[in-house]
Amino acid sequence: MNSRQRRGVILIVLSVVCAVAAFAGVLAVVNDVESKVGQETTAYELKQDIPAYQELTPSQFRRVKVPERWLPDTAVRDLDEIDDKIAPIALHEGSLLQREMAVDRPALEPGQREIAIMIDAATGVAGKIDPGARVDIFATFEAEDRGKSPASSQIIVSAAKVIDVGELEVLDADRDDDGSGDEAVPITFALSPSDAQRLAYAESFATHVRLALVAPGDETALTPGERTYTLDEDRER
Repeated sequence: MNSRQRRGVILIVLSVVCAVAAFAGVLAVVNDVESKVGQETTAYELKQDIPAYQELTPSQFRRVKVPERWLPDTAVRDLDEIDDKIAPIALHEGSLLQREMAVDRPALEPGQREIAIMIDAATGVAGKIDPGARVDIFATFEAEDRGKSPASSQIIVSAAKVIDVGELEVLDADRDDDGSGDEAVPITFALSPSDAQRLAYAESFATHVRLALVAPGDETALTPGERTYTLDEDRER
């Protein structure tokens, strides 16, 4: 073996030694990072903002890998945990999903009945009424024949509990020239049997049924005189 060959062999050996040293260095860095970060586990974060009281669905979340040592004990690791649950507060995109972000739907209390009606989207809901809210239910009635009874507006149920707000629907789209139709939302209430009967009556016979949001914590009771209004009352003043 001449001197040129010996130099070539030495260079090859040095290259191998350098490669092994570099690999060992990378492996040491990886092991150091793993020792500090630890094993990763599955968690979920929000892909979008979610309004308060909206139903939670798997499509609203993305799966992420998070070091297990950094993951809170309350983090949700299985989306089956959010089945039939709603957001108690507004949730924001990018937040890590935790158990306190998902609560059970408001349930019926003993003696209550679940009843749903369609409410005009523009005048009755306007996107401000959510499950858990309390509302006064107004119904307007036309005057009876021969003036026996004037047209009136009545609060048929006060502080009614909303337990679900459905999806916006278009009613009688073929009736309008532009095909748009009226928009309505199914609202489900938890009511006593007598209040459920009042609501069913109003849905069938009232000209309009509308909702008025009651401020949270407002326990003010209506007097009998506040439940019914006719135009004659203002004319007599």
